[in-house]
Amino acid sequence: MIIVLKPNQKQETIKEFIQRLTSQYEVQVNTWVGTHSTVLGLIGDTTGIDSEYVAAQDFVESVKRVQEPYKKANRKFHPDDTVITLPGGQTIGGSSLALIAGPCSVESEEQICQVAQRVKASGATFLRGGAFKPRTSPYAFQGMKAEGLELLREAKKLTGLPIVTEIMSMEHIGLFEDVDIIQVGARNMQNFELLKQLGKLRRPILLKRGLANTIEELLMSAEYIMAEGNEQVILCERGIRTYETMTRNTLDISAVPVIKRLSHLPVVVDPSHASGVNWLIEPLAVAAAAVGADGLIIEVHNDPSHALCDGAQSITPDQFDSLAKKVRKVSQTVCEL
Repeated sequence: MIIVLKPNQKQETIKEFIQRLTSQYEVQVNTWVGTHSTVLGLIGDTTGIDSEYVAAQDFVESVKRVQEPYKKANRKFHPDDTVITLPGGQTIGGSSLALIAGPCSVESEEQICQVAQRVKASGATFLRGGAFKPRTSPYAFQGMKAEGLELLREAKKLTGLPIVTEIMSMEHIGLFEDVDIIQVGARNMQNFELLKQLGKLRRPILLKRGLANTIEELLMSAEYIMAEGNEQVILCERGIRTYETMTRNTLDISAVPVIKRLSHLPVVVDPSHASGVNWLIEPLAVAAAAVGADGLIIEVHNDPSHALCDGAQSITPDQFDSLAKKVRKVSQTVCEL
């Protein structure tokens, strides 16, 4: 149930009303103070609450019952967009387009530091890089693991770019203490025990949509994290598996406006994994910016033909520089419309 209060209500009135609800009914009440109104979100068994009685209170603007199973991720509970802000001032969400760039996999200190410097010079605000790599084949390169995380830290010291990297297991959480944004990959989107553990942290989580998951399932996975107290969730559309074989996956570009209509959480797009081929990354990135994505996560490698992981879907630093200029123009134009 969502209760929208009239503007300029006294805090004492609101607190008394919340106490009345929680004492009489088995509900929790979350409060969001927006620009123009205050919203109370009731989570729990609301069947016994008389909507007409609530609406009759002189400080209540409106009352709505919510059918969707996700509550904390629901825009109805949180009308204003969520903006994720890091201690260094970098943001995801709001009016600016966040650019997250770097290699699929960390291969050496020289490689990750060189790429980090180049993408920062082109306007990237976050550094991505895989230390633990989920691979379809057990014989493929699995990443440098803890050593890869250390090399990411060195690149951060050099450039100041916050780190975005993927976690594979609950056992590794201790290794991620100074990772700025923890990524949950498509294969772990419904690893609910991992999501619950990440929900106990107070750091941003970038949650990728699964290969064959619906938008509602993505939002429910976000709910697992948020239900544990961590509301710093970033959603990522990275392509879904369809019958089409011309690309690695099919980028569901419509997912961006759909998710933003349903949820207040920021949405980024990964055209690298969606396409699987480097020549498609730029047009898909431009399309994502055009439909209102809050950010892009792009695979950039200084020598894609010799990359240990996903070289075919990586672009060079020069190509990223060109892409960054185009998507910023598109994003700025969209914001001005």
